[in-house]
Amino acid sequence: MPPRIDIERAVIADVVAAFYAKIRIHPVLGPVFAAHVSDWVHHEEKITRFWASAILHERSYDGNPMQIHMQAGDVHTSHFAAWLDIFEETVTEKVPAPQSEAWSLLARRIGRGLSMGVADVRRPSGAVPILR
Repeated sequence: MPPRIDIERAVIADVVAAFYAKIRIHPVLGPVFAAHVSDWVHHEEKITRFWASAILHERSYDGNPMQIHMQAGDVHTSHFAAWLDIFEETVTEKVPAPQSEAWSLLARRIGRGLSMGVADVRRPSGAVPILR
C-alpha cells in the first residue's frame, strides 16, 4: 500500500520533536501534557510511530489515542484548537506543500474525532451527542 503522504519517517520524527518542544512551553497545553508525560523521549517515539502508522501504513503503533484522551480527565475540547494550530504551524515549517497541507488535513480530521470523543465522555447521561 503506498503511503498516504509522500514523506519519510525521519521527517515525521523531526516534526513530532519540534511540535512537542512548542507544546512543553505552551501556557495552557504544556501543563496538561506535563501531567501525563514523564518521559518525553518515549512519548515522542510513540507519537512518531502513530504518525508513521497513519501516514506510511507502518504497523509500528500500538495504542488507543481516543481512550487515552477520553480518560485523561483534564483534556478538554477547547484544547484541540490550540493543539491543531501548533501542529499545523510546525508541519508547515518543517514540510513543504502539498505534503504539509495533506498532513494538516489528516491531523484536523483526527483532532475532530478526538474532540468529539472527549465531549461525548463528558456529556450528561441521556443528553444528545453533539456531532460537529
